[in-house]
Amino acid sequence: MSPLKKSFILISVVLLIDQAVKIWIKTHMMLGQEIHVFDDWFIIHFVENNGMAFGMELDWKFGKIFLSVFRIVAVVLIGWYLVKLAKKGANQWLLYSVSLVFVGAIGNIIDSVFYGVIFSDSYSQVATLFPPGGGYASFLHGKVVDMLYFPIIKGHYPLWVPFKGGEPFIFFRPVFNIADSAITIGIFIILLFQKKFFKEN
Repeated sequence: MSPLKKSFILISVVLLIDQAVKIWIKTHMMLGQEIHVFDDWFIIHFVENNGMAFGMELDWKFGKIFLSVFRIVAVVLIGWYLVKLAKKGANQWLLYSVSLVFVGAIGNIIDSVFYGVIFSDSYSQVATLFPPGGGYASFLHGKVVDMLYFPIIKGHYPLWVPFKGGEPFIFFRPVFNIADSAITIGIFIILLFQKKFFKEN
């Protein structure tokens, strides 16, 4: 089996899992609802990301469209780079890493592009797939579904910490999804083994 086919299988499996989990969350949970998987340190907590990572947004009229189009262009470029690496006979683990970044970007693009059209909203209700009255947003205006929450350490900042003393502290606070995890893992592997991956250059 060619390296590119192996990468394609990885992309297909991760994308299938990512979308299956997101669709299950949307059709079984209300926004803000959570399920404690392992006590209080691994929680399925349903939130939606309306913009970039960690809930940031582009605060202007066409910000959401710009972000969605930017993501699509980025995916095209990453896909082109992946094919180019495969043709050059790059290290298989580099191909896997770029594949993870590629599939993670695709997973979140699907949410942004299509979820607003095919789902009703999740406020105080479980969303409906293909609702009769149409979705909660127009094409390219969907929200990214996040659900993985690992508040591993909880406590309070020491009183001597400036501006934060005595306030609650949680590590790890961000809520993310499988696509985000794929991107993070892919980038981490590339950074960790960059000398090995790019030694020929």
